[in-house]
Amino acid sequence: MLHDPGSHVTPQEYTEIDLQEGERTVLRRLAQELADAASCGLHREKAGLWRALNDLESERPMVWITEIPWHEMDVGGELSLLTRHPWARDMEMLLRRSLYQWRHMPVDMVLDDFLECPLAIHSTEFGIVEDVDIARTDAASDIVSRHFKVQIREPEDLEKIRMPVVTHDRATTEVVSRTMEGLFADILPVRLSGQTHIWCAPWDYLVRWWGVEEAMVDMIQRPDMVNAAVDRMVEAWMVELDQFVGQNLLSLDNRNIRIGSGGYGYTRDLPGPHADPTRVVPADMWGCSNAQIFAGVSPDMHWEFALRHDLRWLARWGRTYYGCCEPLDRKIHLLRRIPTLRKISMSSWSDFESFIQHVGADYVISYKPSPAIFAEEVWRPEKARAALTRVLDLTRRRCHLEIIMADISTVRYDPRRLWDWARIASETAAQYA
Repeated sequence: MLHDPGSHVTPQEYTEIDLQEGERTVLRRLAQELADAASCGLHREKAGLWRALNDLESERPMVWITEIPWHEMDVGGELSLLTRHPWARDMEMLLRRSLYQWRHMPVDMVLDDFLECPLAIHSTEFGIVEDVDIARTDAASDIVSRHFKVQIREPEDLEKIRMPVVTHDRATTEVVSRTMEGLFADILPVRLSGQTHIWCAPWDYLVRWWGVEEAMVDMIQRPDMVNAAVDRMVEAWMVELDQFVGQNLLSLDNRNIRIGSGGYGYTRDLPGPHADPTRVVPADMWGCSNAQIFAGVSPDMHWEFALRHDLRWLARWGRTYYGCCEPLDRKIHLLRRIPTLRKISMSSWSDFESFIQHVGADYVISYKPSPAIFAEEVWRPEKARAALTRVLDLTRRRCHLEIIMADISTVRYDPRRLWDWARIASETAAQYA
């Protein structure tokens, strides 16, 4: 995800990366383990199944796990970091988490047979950072409760929303690329990667600056101000995107890159037939948007204060994904106005029967089972299986479905609950091939 609505992170700059021999040994060993795992032909098979799903030719439901509470998942030191340099620790964490997920809960995970070196891209973002009071139940978790302090009260406050400025720190990219080549080139190829999938989610930000109740009331009392705010946010994303295009900083996302709140982006439809391999443009990529806070907002208001603004953004992309946690079963007719729509999120708050009836086989349904099952005092695998079976029975033979277990706040420090769910989901999905 390009932006974090909760913070503004200063990008790390490197003039050199000087690693100790022990750090090099750790990273090379992990990279070799990843190379061995990635050499399995199963990854090509899984990529083909994801591609078929996204091309509306699905062979079976696909399953993936993401947004994992990693602070609760360590078993036998598999996730314990041994390196000290900040860059090395980030790299080690990435490698360890990929290997851990592949060992214990792979479902339909795909591993690359190369390592990505991201371009050192920075955006100044939108000019406002949330001012918030935080309540925690677990000091080790980044899942917190927030009380937002209002920063947008009057129309003139909309000027606080600034247009982003994008830069590429070529010197840092060169340092990191040279380091990775020296460490890993004889184990796995290293490929430069620019900005891939970009969320456009104006309301994820506005409610943090406006206040949830205040924003909902103002949609009725001050609709012009609300529309002006959403329009300014979409314009900010468009200005930023134009800079990515102008500086040739985009990279294709039709591979094992997460799209929206769903699964991988494999598809034959992207890049487009007239794509230039030296210059990626939005028409070669996936776009997405959502309005999570609109769970209880009527279809007419969802159109007025969200989707009609989002269309400016969504129309630029080759394929699009819509939705996240908000139930959309009463709004499918609105989403059909998105010209390149391919995937729709079906959250656990949706009316499944209504959603499936209105979508049919026209789009991919990105189903999000409730992760609350992992937080119960007693783990009940039969309940997990029943929940999956209910949805799969409804979609049998007439829908294209992905099952995405996400937003997992806790497994009560029992990672085997998630491992068990992965096994159950894989078994259940296979029965509906």
